[in-house]
Amino acid sequence: MAVWTDAHNHLHDPRFSGDTAGLIAAARAAGVGRCVVNATHESDWDAVEELANRYPDLVIPAFGIHPWHAHEVAKGWEGRLRDRLERHPLGSVGECGVDQWVSTPPPEVQVPVFAAQVRIARDMKRPLTIHCLKAWGLLLEVFGHEPLPGRFLMHSFGGSIETARRLLPLGAFFSFSGYFLHPRKHAVLEVFRRLPCDRILLETDAPDMAPPADIQTHHQPGGLNHPANLPAIGRALASALDMRPDELARLTTANAAACFGA
Repeated sequence: MAVWTDAHNHLHDPRFSGDTAGLIAAARAAGVGRCVVNATHESDWDAVEELANRYPDLVIPAFGIHPWHAHEVAKGWEGRLRDRLERHPLGSVGECGVDQWVSTPPPEVQVPVFAAQVRIARDMKRPLTIHCLKAWGLLLEVFGHEPLPGRFLMHSFGGSIETARRLLPLGAFFSFSGYFLHPRKHAVLEVFRRLPCDRILLETDAPDMAPPADIQTHHQPGGLNHPANLPAIGRALASALDMRPDELARLTTANAAACFGA
């Protein structure tokens, strides 16, 4: 059976109703061998850390502040993030970024929090997971004055091939999520067909970004995404890229190791 790596999920999310052990057992049985579990605000760093400590062979932790929570940071958060990363040599910075799909918090609040996380990742030589939605100009503006670490992931990348080509020389990897298998997202598949193979990763973003129902192998109440759907997403992407599923599993797992160092 092919072994897959989920480059981005939120296994600790309370919408999973606390059945983390069951989710992980199902994901392992489906062929998921590694996953990067991302925090979105400081109050869930402990939950991500607990998963990393309990399942060290599976979970790569990522600690960060999502742009939707940039206005919630408390004094001293940067030092606490550095301390958390010191405890986890394989820990990365994420999920962080910029988002102009939402109006609150505004860009002037998001940008300093994001820039601080870029700085921490660079200083500590850690990979970075970036969320960017309708904010490509703003993202590139930040990159113009805040140098990046050597490698970073554009999670659930929905940008253009032109944007990707600007990010590639900076050290970008790009992850594909199952949501892009919906017919209306066909343009995203075209972008991934044109990306260098050694920069493509695969993710679920579970419990979000669920693939079409007919692709899912593990359904969740309320339309949530299950982390065990990753191999089904991979098989669908492999078909679109004219690759064998086992070939894509090996490729994306190797790329995830190159990005996250694990």
